[in-house]
Amino acid sequence: MKIDVIYKKKSDIDKVDFSNIKFGKFHSDHMFEAEFSEGTWKNFKILPFDNISVSPACTTLHYGQTIFEGLKAYKDKDDGILVFRMDKNAKRFNVSAERMCMPIFPEKYFTQAISELLVVDKKWIPNKKNTSLYIRPFMIALDPFIGIKPAEKFKFYLFTCPAGNYYSEPVRVKIETEFTRAIKGGVGYSKTAANYAASLYPSVLAQEENYDQLIWTDGKTHKYIEESGTMNLFFVIKNTLLTAPLGDTVLDGVTRDSILALAEDLNVKTEVRKISVKEVISSIKNKTLQEAFGAGTAATIAPIKTIGYNNKDYNLPNHNSNSLSNKFLNLLDGIKYGLINDNHNWIIKL
Repeated sequence: MKIDVIYKKKSDIDKVDFSNIKFGKFHSDHMFEAEFSEGTWKNFKILPFDNISVSPACTTLHYGQTIFEGLKAYKDKDDGILVFRMDKNAKRFNVSAERMCMPIFPEKYFTQAISELLVVDKKWIPNKKNTSLYIRPFMIALDPFIGIKPAEKFKFYLFTCPAGNYYSEPVRVKIETEFTRAIKGGVGYSKTAANYAASLYPSVLAQEENYDQLIWTDGKTHKYIEESGTMNLFFVIKNTLLTAPLGDTVLDGVTRDSILALAEDLNVKTEVRKISVKEVISSIKNKTLQEAFGAGTAATIAPIKTIGYNNKDYNLPNHNSNSLSNKFLNLLDGIKYGLINDNHNWIIKL
C-alpha cells in the first residue's frame, strides 16, 4: 500500500495543554483516508485533519452503516512509539465490518496506516504518566441512495487525539433493568454506532441520578450482568475473578482479553460465566465481594465504588495498592510504556 502524504502547513499542537489533557477534545494535525469502490481499496492518503463532505442522501446518515475502533499509542523512555495490540483491533474491526455488510479492511493496511500516521504526528503522542494518543479508525458507507440495502462505496478514516484519564476517580454505576443495549441476534458484539446511540437516553437518565455509567443486563430477563457503557466488567468474589462470557450481546474487549491473560500469568482463579444481578447484590450484602472494576481502551481500568440497584446504592470496599485491579493496571501500564517485559508480544514498536 502506497500512502500519499500531504502535510499540514501550520500545526495546532500549541493549542493543547499537555499537562491537563481532556479526553477527545483536541485532534492531531493529520488523518488517514482510503476509498473503497468497484470492489477494491484505493487512494490511500495522509492529509491535514479536516471536515469531510458527504451527500445528504449518504447511506450512513440514514441507515447507520458505520463501524469504528479505538486503540492507543504510547511513548517509551527513549521517545519510541509503542502501539498496544493493534492486530487485535484490526481483527475486531473486520468482525464488525462483516456484521454490518461492509468490506474487510485488510489487517496489513490497518497496521500500516496507523503506523505511518503515528510517525507523521509523533509529536502529538504525550510522554507523561497516564497519557496516551487515542487512535480512532472508522468506516462509513457513502452511497447516495434512499433505500435499505448495503452500500457499494465506502471510506475508511483514521484520526488521533492526545488523551488523559477517561475517569479521574472510581465510578458510580447503576444496574439497568428497563432499557436494553443489545439483544441476542443483534449487533451488540460489533462496534457500530447504533449500539451507542441506543444507550444515550438511559445513560443520560442515569447521569441525572449522579451515576457515571450503566451496567447493562441481558435484554430478555434483565437478570444477568453483561457489560458497561464504555467497559467490560469484572467482579472479585471470594478471591475469584469473574467476568461475563462473550456472545452477540457483549463486546470482545481488548483490555478484557488482556486482563484474562494476565490473570492466568498471576495464577488468579478466574471464571468466565454468566453472573446474575442477584449474585452481585448478595455478595455485596454478605461482604464476599472484594472489588469490582471496568476494563476498556479508553478507561483502561476503572474501579467501581458504588453500584445502584432498585433505587438503592451499595458502596463497595475501597480499592488500594493490593487490589487486583491495581495489579492489572500496573502490569498493563508497564507493558504499554515499555517499562516491563512484554511476554505476550502485545506491543508493536515503531
